[in-house]
Amino acid sequence: MMDMRGFRDAVSGWANGGSGGAASDLAVRLGVRTVVLLEGLSDLAAVEALTARRGRELDAEGVCVVAMGGAMNIGRYAGLLGPPGLGLRLAGLCDEGEWGFYDRGLKRAGAPQRGFFVCVSDLEDELIRALGTAGVEEIVREEGDLRAWQTFLRQPAQHGRPRQQQLRRFLGTKKGRKIRYGHLLVEALAPEQVPAPLDDLLASL
Repeated sequence: MMDMRGFRDAVSGWANGGSGGAASDLAVRLGVRTVVLLEGLSDLAAVEALTARRGRELDAEGVCVVAMGGAMNIGRYAGLLGPPGLGLRLAGLCDEGEWGFYDRGLKRAGAPQRGFFVCVSDLEDELIRALGTAGVEEIVREEGDLRAWQTFLRQPAQHGRPRQQQLRRFLGTKKGRKIRYGHLLVEALAPEQVPAPLDDLLASL
């Protein structure tokens, strides 16, 4: 049986130059009403972790979460899925420094900006601030990454940098690490610690 993953794959293929027929058909069959557009897979992991914690099943609610592979793709996805294309409601998260791409892309597609929430500086930074650097370092230790973290801290480029910036950079130094920690950091949050952009996004869906 086809599920929301099939729709997500069809959208990705469409955005990469394929036909939109499959995505259009699946949107109707699956009752898709909203697409959450995220920059990358680490954001996707964080959103999925929080929805699971809150007992929500976005697929059943007609909500599809899509990782676009970069902020510069927002115009393409908004055009295909928003008013000029399938006419679905759009929502998402955005890094502070990438808002210009979102602003232009959404306006070009005639899609409202309501439902898009800005992270300072990005979602990883929001999560590190919410948990505190000591809390994040404890998760790093529990995950068996302490030696890699200590080696990273000895790099000359890291000397004198604030701990929060060091942790944020560390999460991006190995393929797959940001995705894994996107899930882990959300799992470690107390309910009142959920960063506002992430909390507001889920509340809007």
